[in-house]
Amino acid sequence: MSSVLLIDADGELWYTRQEELGVECISMPYTYNDNEYYYDLGKNTDLKKFYQAIRDGAIPKTMALNPQEYYEIIEKHYAAGNDVLYVSFSHAMSGTFNHLNTALNMLAEKYPDRKTTVFNTNSISLGAGIQMEYAAELKNKGASDEEILAFLKEFTNRSVVYFVVDDLMHLKRGGRLSGFAAFAGTLLSLKPILTIDAEGKLGVLEKIAGKKKAIRSIADKVNKTLTGLEYRVYVLDADCPADGDMLADLIKQAHPDANIIRQTIGPVIGAHCGPGTVGTVFIADQRPIPLKAD
Repeated sequence: MSSVLLIDADGELWYTRQEELGVECISMPYTYNDNEYYYDLGKNTDLKKFYQAIRDGAIPKTMALNPQEYYEIIEKHYAAGNDVLYVSFSHAMSGTFNHLNTALNMLAEKYPDRKTTVFNTNSISLGAGIQMEYAAELKNKGASDEEILAFLKEFTNRSVVYFVVDDLMHLKRGGRLSGFAAFAGTLLSLKPILTIDAEGKLGVLEKIAGKKKAIRSIADKVNKTLTGLEYRVYVLDADCPADGDMLADLIKQAHPDANIIRQTIGPVIGAHCGPGTVGTVFIADQRPIPLKAD
């Protein structure tokens, strides 16, 4: 059995790749400078303008979709006689899935023979997006829902995210980091290397003084654990391309055959991590275990 495959913009699969795969994406909302937007995976989004606005003092915010929006997105597929397989970003990162459940309960009354299966990638940004990407590849090769879900259940635990931010206060403002941890890290010029754990929560791997050292440490961790060379390696930056290029070069030196894709972090994720963030997503044998979860 095969359903319509849905992904969401918090997985940050770039619009050209999304269009190439022919998969439908749920746009996620954000605001800054009193204007509301829905992320289009980079198609028409001025990312440099977004990050400059933050540097100039704008405080971006992200919001959950409301139940009616989810209802309308899914109903069109039910009305056409199709079930839905939704590969989503981490449920631990947002309350939006409570609204999704409300919509699904409403739809169940009208369409009792239809169903939506939600796979929680327990990740964010391209840590979720890489799972969405290869699920879509499988679907395009004719895989059933059962085959896609079996693949994802193993693949999700291999999707690794490492990143470092310039300003910890962005994570604190978004509730991703405690106020004390953000203040102490800023005061001591520490750059925590962050990851997403197996439960889809933010975790700290280690704390390093200085961003360049942190980037080298991330590269070292990647180079020691990267095993999935048949999959893409994503190197991401939030309007700091030189830092992203440095990380990509360090990985390429150790793994010349790696298919490294450079990409800018989008505004929904960027609202929480802020400009100057740099990180990577790749496939290893398993996700790392953080020192602590914030």
